[in-house]
Amino acid sequence: MIINLKEYLQITSIAVTHDMKSAYKIADRIMMLYEGKIIFSGTPEETRDTKNEYVKQFVEGSSHSPIVTDRTFEIERI
Repeated sequence: MIINLKEYLQITSIAVTHDMKSAYKIADRIMMLYEGKIIFSGTPEETRDTKNEYVKQFVEGSSHSPIVTDRTFEIERI
């Protein structure tokens, strides 16, 4: 549906997902946010081939460093 709408309406969309299979299929560019900052931006091919350890860990679904998975985050109330 996203691909069809993109082509039919000639629009840009932003999809937020952890599903890399879908991301590779629909994306022209993939970005990764970590701790509130963009740490990677590239094509799906560049994402697959990246040397960035944070991106590799996320894409592979690995539980090993460098992303810390057992942190306690404080939520700022607005």
